[in-house]
Amino acid sequence: MIEGEIPSHVESWNELAELNLSFNRFSGEIPSSLGRLQVLNSLDLARNMLTGEIPTSLINLKLNYFNLSYNRLHGRVPTGFRNKLFYSSLMGNPGLCSSDFEGLPSCPKFSRATLYLLGIITSCAFLLLVSLLCICIRTKQSTAKRRRPIFSWSNTAFPQARFQETELLDSLTDEKIIATGGSGRVFRVHLKQGQLVAVKKLWEDSRRSDSGDVFKAEVEALGRVRHRNIVKLLHCCVGEDYRILVYEYMENGSLGDVLYGENGGLLLDWGRRFDIAVGGAQGLAYLHHDCMPPIIHRDVKSNNILLDSDFLPKVADFGLAKIFTPDIPDSEQLMSNIAGSCGYIAPEYAYTLKITEKSDVYSFGVVLLELLCGRRPNDEYFGENKDIVQWVKGILFSSEQQWGDLDDILDPRMNQSTCDYEEIKKVFDVALLCTSVSPHDRPSMRRVVELLKSKTKSHSISNEIAIE
Repeated sequence: MIEGEIPSHVESWNELAELNLSFNRFSGEIPSSLGRLQVLNSLDLARNMLTGEIPTSLINLKLNYFNLSYNRLHGRVPTGFRNKLFYSSLMGNPGLCSSDFEGLPSCPKFSRATLYLLGIITSCAFLLLVSLLCICIRTKQSTAKRRRPIFSWSNTAFPQARFQETELLDSLTDEKIIATGGSGRVFRVHLKQGQLVAVKKLWEDSRRSDSGDVFKAEVEALGRVRHRNIVKLLHCCVGEDYRILVYEYMENGSLGDVLYGENGGLLLDWGRRFDIAVGGAQGLAYLHHDCMPPIIHRDVKSNNILLDSDFLPKVADFGLAKIFTPDIPDSEQLMSNIAGSCGYIAPEYAYTLKITEKSDVYSFGVVLLELLCGRRPNDEYFGENKDIVQWVKGILFSSEQQWGDLDDILDPRMNQSTCDYEEIKKVFDVALLCTSVSPHDRPSMRRVVELLKSKTKSHSISNEIAIE
């Protein structure tokens, strides 16, 4: 008996007409090159140990005799062997299948290799699905844990207000952002109960000190503030990755929005501007003189004076600097948005790095000049390295008289028929007094309120101004 594999180079036997290798011990696969022997008319490979599939190239042969019986062949019989005479030639190969021969089992829709591959793919897909499911469950649990409030506080003075942390957090979407500032983003949120509120989500920096007890104490202290010119803090909640404050909603936005936005026409009347000046001063005076301990705002600016539906001014964002860095003393505060906003910062901060009540007074003086002039603190109109304080002083005291031409600096949008020029001069005097270079020359906020509300003539206030 001959053993081994049938040589693959049989195609060179191009004159071969009959090949009989039966009753041997040939193994391996049937060479596909046999299909290229054009004159071969008899092929007998029966009773060997041949494996693999029947080469489809064999259907090209014009065989009178064909026998592959009793081997170890498997797979689908090529469709060219439909002749029933060939059925006996395929017997003894239990691995063969065909839909054309009744004696052979039908072939599965997929090959063994395909089924094996499908099995692997299915197993991998199942493992991937289980992994994703586990990740989703863990993420959901982790998210739920992070969203669960560690600390929650509500203002008992407003029992009608009911807040659900989940509802608040779900409402903080980009399309509801109405302002972005140094302490965080502000969202306009319409609660299910019908209440409209402003929700401030503090920046992540506010959690850096991890002093939860101090934060809680500060929030409760801010919540006790009661004044008609102070924005009411209604609710606060703290989680692992969020800190949010809920305030009453102010329909007309901030003073800065109205002065410099599309709604500038809402402040054409001088009387309305004067009322805003007095109301803002009263709010700051309350923080400085009527709260125990006194509260320094630290970031007084036109964007932090909000206006309700009747244009009643209310001071906002007071005390947030202490919430941000409760464990850092004032002497160690660095120049940042916590120390104030560009154009509003008192000059002494550059060398003292300290924030005092007089710092707030300076910033409020800048706000008064904004109300009078209708220009931003660092408007390019003033020229290089010059702010609104320097610009106003340069014009008012440029002539031999104490006052220059007010028309050069007053907001041209104001309705002239509503202007009380004596009152306007008085407000200019108060603004200049507040923005004195030396903090010792600045009045207290209580004194600012008195000066604004008094019937004192402009020249009387001017006597208090220290011209640098």
